[in-house]
Amino acid sequence: MKDNHREAYIEEASELLCELEAALLALEKDPGNQDLIGRVFRALHTVKGSGAMFGFDTIASFAHALETAFDNIRAGHVRITAELIGITLDARDHIQELLRAPDGTNGELKRVSEQILNRLRRAAPIPANAPPQPCVEPAPPATSSSRQETRTYRIRFDPQPGIFLNGTNPILLLQELAQLGDCSLIAHMDRIPRLSEFQPDQCYTHWDAVLTTPADENAIRDVFIFVEDRARIAVQQIADGAAPERRRLGEILVDRGELSSESAEKCLQKPLAGQILVEASLVTQDRVDTALLEQHHVDAIRERSVKADAASTLRVPAAKLDALVNVVGELVTVQARLSSYALASNDTEIGFIAEEIERLTEHLRESAMSIRMLPIGDTFSRFRRLVRDLSAELGKEAELVTEGNETELDKTVIEQLRDPLVHLIRNALDHGIETPQHRAALGKPPAGKVRLSARHSGAFVVIEVGDDGAGMNRDAIRARAVERGIIPRDAVLGDQEIFALTLAPGFSTAPEVTAVSGRGVGMDVVQRGLDALRGTLKIASTPGQGTAITLKIPLTLAIIEGLLVDVGDRSFVLPLANISGCMEMESGRQAEGRNSLMEVRGALVPYLRLRERFAIPGEPPPIQQVIVAETSQGKHAFVVDRILGNLHAVIKKLGQLYRHVEEVSGATILGDGTIALVLDVDKLARRVLR
Repeated sequence: MKDNHREAYIEEASELLCELEAALLALEKDPGNQDLIGRVFRALHTVKGSGAMFGFDTIASFAHALETAFDNIRAGHVRITAELIGITLDARDHIQELLRAPDGTNGELKRVSEQILNRLRRAAPIPANAPPQPCVEPAPPATSSSRQETRTYRIRFDPQPGIFLNGTNPILLLQELAQLGDCSLIAHMDRIPRLSEFQPDQCYTHWDAVLTTPADENAIRDVFIFVEDRARIAVQQIADGAAPERRRLGEILVDRGELSSESAEKCLQKPLAGQILVEASLVTQDRVDTALLEQHHVDAIRERSVKADAASTLRVPAAKLDALVNVVGELVTVQARLSSYALASNDTEIGFIAEEIERLTEHLRESAMSIRMLPIGDTFSRFRRLVRDLSAELGKEAELVTEGNETELDKTVIEQLRDPLVHLIRNALDHGIETPQHRAALGKPPAGKVRLSARHSGAFVVIEVGDDGAGMNRDAIRARAVERGIIPRDAVLGDQEIFALTLAPGFSTAPEVTAVSGRGVGMDVVQRGLDALRGTLKIASTPGQGTAITLKIPLTLAIIEGLLVDVGDRSFVLPLANISGCMEMESGRQAEGRNSLMEVRGALVPYLRLRERFAIPGEPPPIQQVIVAETSQGKHAFVVDRILGNLHAVIKKLGQLYRHVEEVSGATILGDGTIALVLDVDKLARRVLR
């Protein structure tokens, strides 16, 4: 059980580190954003607290120093700088390394930890005259009562100096107030006189509180009912619901009547706004502390609300999901056998049962596949760090723009997409985006843009990686291809054919090998990754305007909608998403004078006879069936003996013996127990062209 908890922490910490990285990259562009500072602080706080709980003491100690630095930033004692962001990103990467070696005994890891902490101390020193931070009491664990409809109030309890004389103890009143819900308190001691003037029987302290509670205002006032005539009590509701909206420091001060809106506009757009207001004598330090108390309290309530919502979800290991999909796949196969038997038996009752089982199996299949679907936005967001670091390394300025983050893909597909997308982004930054000086000379903005977009298109997802850089150099690509003997010097090629040359293994136009490019492994990796996903790639580029590379990928690799066909005694499945139509053809029919073209709706379309391609013995029937499919190479036709109908194909990988058979992407088991090969129409189309 202990190992399970540690594994759960490692998984949770990895997610928090992704959140930390995203918040830091956003904070680099908006250093004064208190929401982002709060996100960074909370991520570090959770990594530290959970790490200490599960025995990751090295991580807890390291994260504590970072948490302290951002707590001081949050309180206004330290300014955000580019150097501090860079140090924290390095620290984030180091925590990721510590997760792989949680005992921290590695001497190199200890040395790196100390180096980062030394850099942090220099970049974020704490001023000696920094005022004390407000005391925010930790919120208790969420209970069933805390999930009731709640309200948030600000409360001021300002007792008269002589309140002690009738035996009243303000601390007991405050404790009773805290029992109503989640309460944060701060004591103001600015009225305490010099020791020579101090009177022990006088109360010099007053309190501000922020309370989130299901109770109403009357219940709060009842706490102070016996001291109403000996204290000033102010209760004001500031929010409804379990997740109150966060407000900036200035908005809180204006709302409390302690700062004019004009002063807020002048000062509160800047970092360290609270400190600026105090130094300008626009508001006292205790009022800033009170506003910060309210802000921190609301942050804590919001965070707990998010965690309460997350608690309604269930974290399941990916291996269990894969096992579930495999079982569903086997069930689909058995259901097909049952339907086949019911059709052959002519038994009405069995037929009804088979139809009901088919309906339930279809529903179960869709549910199981939907569990594996994840939004691609999480993957897109992880590339922001890549763009930032690589731009700095290349001396360029670039930003990542994403669209369609909510587009969902199978988890397995997303995992296999990461490497191809990394190489495409690296190419865009190295070969596409120009230096700021060059862009300025061309009249472009100094910072280039790398675009990542995703959208659904039937049973596929279309992902585009684009940039607004120099575009692809057609002449340079052709010259390098001739130099390497890929094409003859007198070859006549169109733009698409020339751009496709970059997909050849080892091809690169970089003049020299660098840490980023020149080894010729980029686009080759992209092509091989897409082949494994049964995806396609198109390149479009305009000189001086940029390049767009479009990837078309199936939604899932596990179960597909297919069209079952026969050729002789062999069965094949073609992906239904690619098929645009079917027609009949008499044996021997073809376009006059052309060897592998046929007329389809008034146009000549290349075709391939599957009987000839796979050397299947026997004579074709007098009337054959033609399947017209949309491929990456355009429309192509495939000639078969018979079309049997649609089916849900559970794709099984072929063994090592078939690893060189390009046109076959897998196999499926039919209802009668026989095997049908799943064909890759794009690879078949390339065979036609060759």
